[in-house]
Amino acid sequence: MENKKFALVVGATGITGSNLAQELIAKGWTTYGLSRNPNHSIEDLIPIQADLLTIESLEKALENIAPTHVYFTTWMRNDTEEENIRINSALVRNLLNVLSPKKSIQHVALVTGLKHYLGPFEAYAKEGTLPETPVREEHPRLPLPNFYYAQEDEVYKASERDGFTWSIHRPHTVIGYAVGNLMNMGTTLAVYASICKETGRKFIWPGSLEQWNGISDVTDARILAKQLVWASSTEAAKNQAFNITNGDIFRWKWLWKRLAEWFGIEAVGFENSIKPLEKEMENYTEIWKEIAQKYGLKEENLNKLSSAWHTDLDLGRPLEVMTDMSTSRKFGFTEYQNTEQSFIDLFEKLKAEKLIP
Repeated sequence: MENKKFALVVGATGITGSNLAQELIAKGWTTYGLSRNPNHSIEDLIPIQADLLTIESLEKALENIAPTHVYFTTWMRNDTEEENIRINSALVRNLLNVLSPKKSIQHVALVTGLKHYLGPFEAYAKEGTLPETPVREEHPRLPLPNFYYAQEDEVYKASERDGFTWSIHRPHTVIGYAVGNLMNMGTTLAVYASICKETGRKFIWPGSLEQWNGISDVTDARILAKQLVWASSTEAAKNQAFNITNGDIFRWKWLWKRLAEWFGIEAVGFENSIKPLEKEMENYTEIWKEIAQKYGLKEENLNKLSSAWHTDLDLGRPLEVMTDMSTSRKFGFTEYQNTEQSFIDLFEKLKAEKLIP
């Protein structure tokens, strides 16, 4: 009989965490979801409320829980990268320190992202930090402060101390369903497109010329979930870092028009300059409230749905960004997801859940 698997998903309310929890539950794992505001929307997920910055809070919450597999899918946004490093390394360290005496952990999976190769958000546009594309796992760390490195180092240290295996997962922009998420390009674009449709505006590309013309890829939260489960239960995949994207590539100048078609609106491409969506969306809080009331939508607060700042960072990059997927392919991970379908599935779900008209 196979040993019972107990998964602890840290950040179970986010895009990655909630999709991962569903994947684990579907595979028959006993799954706990840890977050500050517990997720009660996923059937069979056992919610745990805890604050990762407080040891006492963690000790109390995890008193009777001994997970075999820990999936770390959360981070906190701070004003500087130094502060990001201090806070986000503490999140990982505190949790693994509290679980250490239980000696139950077999594997820890940490989700980071392509910022590993690109440098912190502030560094994207600075000369000298643009990586070779496609980005590969073997690329050396950049000589820049980066909280992903700090989080990785906490996992490596605890792994040496406690003897568990690990995997690091580096998605590109994650597309998927979750409400109130800080970094949700798919939902942000859906809300923007819905406003364009309702007000007769054009769907204007907010990003850079390089992103408009260059090759890109994204990561569906569901394929990320599959890779996380695969890496944590496949012997050959242990103690490795893996890029993870859908497995197809596209140019935004092609996809942007397809997204506009779904909403029945007119797409406008790059014209002369970047047109930040954050600035554009600031004018729409009242309009969104009216749209929400008109169609009986669940969320009237635009800021709870849209994270335009993050979409701007992704679409405004001064280079094309694409990801090499051959490492996990080599080890046997062969899942694939069509990117246009990722967006359509999300739009249909948002509509069905009454979050867009």
